[in-house]
Amino acid sequence: MSFPLPTLPVGRVLEVVRAPDPVLSAPGPVVDPADPQVIQLCADLVATMRVSPGCVGLAAPQVGVAGQAFCVDVSSHPKTRTSHGLIVLLNAEVVEASRQDKGREGCMSVPDLTGDVRRASKITVRGQLPGTGEPVVISTDAFEARALQHEIDHCAGLLFLDRVSGAHAIYSRKVYLDPGATPPSTSR
Repeated sequence: MSFPLPTLPVGRVLEVVRAPDPVLSAPGPVVDPADPQVIQLCADLVATMRVSPGCVGLAAPQVGVAGQAFCVDVSSHPKTRTSHGLIVLLNAEVVEASRQDKGREGCMSVPDLTGDVRRASKITVRGQLPGTGEPVVISTDAFEARALQHEIDHCAGLLFLDRVSGAHAIYSRKVYLDPGATPPSTSR
């Protein structure tokens, strides 16, 4: 399955903001799909996601912009069962959701922690495409459903930490090295 994405301009890699930056905890306003700044923001989100190891999604608040825009691409993640490829949505909302499953989540805006979060395992999302404003509906499941819900939460001013059941469900993030990287020295 592939997602119908209009052509975006060349994206710039932006700095990812970290909690407790206030933009991460404020609901973002609805954005205008035809606004050239919104279209460029979408391209920038994709470019920033692509250069960030392990990143499968990024929302406007994570680059310091209050607004309901995000991208997701789980196609190369090992937990992926269903993938629509690169998804870029504006003003998205979950319109249907199934039973909830617990799963571990991390976030570029909370780089040192992961947590167990309950999310719907099957969802239907409605949103708009950048540029055209064309309405789209996506039904998906498993890891892609989790990623979409995570990014929609960012647009609503929520972090995954707001969804964990308590401190017992928060963990220090494991550090993963690039396969070609030299491991850090253990000598003192």
